Order: sequence, then structure tokens, then C-alpha cells
Amino acid sequence: MQTKWFVRIITLFGVVWVIFSADFALRGEIRTAFASQIVEEIKLPVKVDVVLTYMYVDGEISEETVTETIYSMENFWAKYDEWQFIGMNQGKFVFRKEMDDISPLLKANGYFGVTEDGILTIFNGKPYKSHIIQSFFQIDVGKLESRKRKELKKGIPIKTKDRYVEVLETFKSYSKETEAN
Repeated sequence: MQTKWFVRIITLFGVVWVIFSADFALRGEIRTAFASQIVEEIKLPVKVDVVLTYMYVDGEISEETVTETIYSMENFWAKYDEWQFIGMNQGKFVFRKEMDDISPLLKANGYFGVTEDGILTIFNGKPYKSHIIQSFFQIDVGKLESRKRKELKKGIPIKTKDRYVEVLETFKSYSKETEAN
């Protein structure tokens, strides 16, 4: 009994892989009709793992794995229509979505600051207490207004994408790389 179930799932994964690798451009009704014809012989419903990869503006990537019960291939593909199908990895469907936002980590605990070497950096927590998440470019700290220097030393919280972009743009003009050009 378990062997039949396992063979069905492997066959389903194989069918899906063939559909997408043969012609990734198959979309909508054509893809659904083709998939439905081939999958007809596989007994649905079937449970599968789906890996959802989120890619954020700040470079952070997060993944979540969900278990889906497929009752209909058409409904399954429709559910992930706004996601990019990447392929299959270790028997799991893998989808990716680019998020037009900063990651939850930055919203919750991200702070811009500057390292001892003058590198504009995002810290997990206040700069003097926590570890580095991401580094950008070296700033000529001597050219900073005292207010901006104090802000960086204290830590500038990042709560929104707009704030993230604004801070990067503001300090880009103080970049030592910009001076060299």
C-alpha cells in the first residue's frame, strides 16, 4: 500500500518536472489541460511539500515550507500563480517571490550604524550592542555633520523600505568611493 502511494507521488513529481522543463512557457489553460491529462491516472488528492522563498530588497532571503494537499492540479497552479516556479528539489516544489519591501528582521530590529572603520552597516540591534547584518561602503566620517555622526553612533532604526532607501542615499554622498571618482 505504501509503495503504491510512494510511486504515485514520484510519478506526480516526474510529470510536473517534465511539464515545466519541456516548455517552461506553457501557461494557463494549455499547461493545466496538459497536466490534467497526464495526471488523470494518478490518484488525487496527494500531499506535497512546497518551499516558498521570499527575496527582500535588503538582500535577506527567507524560506518557509508548507504541506499542501493537491485535489486538482489546476487549483494548485492557480494558488501559486504570482510565484515563480523554480523547480523541484528533493521531491519538493520550490517557488520564489521577490518582495518589494525590507525583511521582517530589519523592520523588527535593524539599525544603520557605522563600524570603527567608518563602514556604513546594518546591525541586528543597536550598533554598540549587536552583530552586523550587512555592510555597504566606507564613509568619510570627518565630513559628516556632528548630528549625522551622533545618529549613526546611536543607531538609525529601519522600519520601512522608504527609510532604508533614504538612509542609503543620504550617506552615499559621504562615501569614500564617491570621492575617488
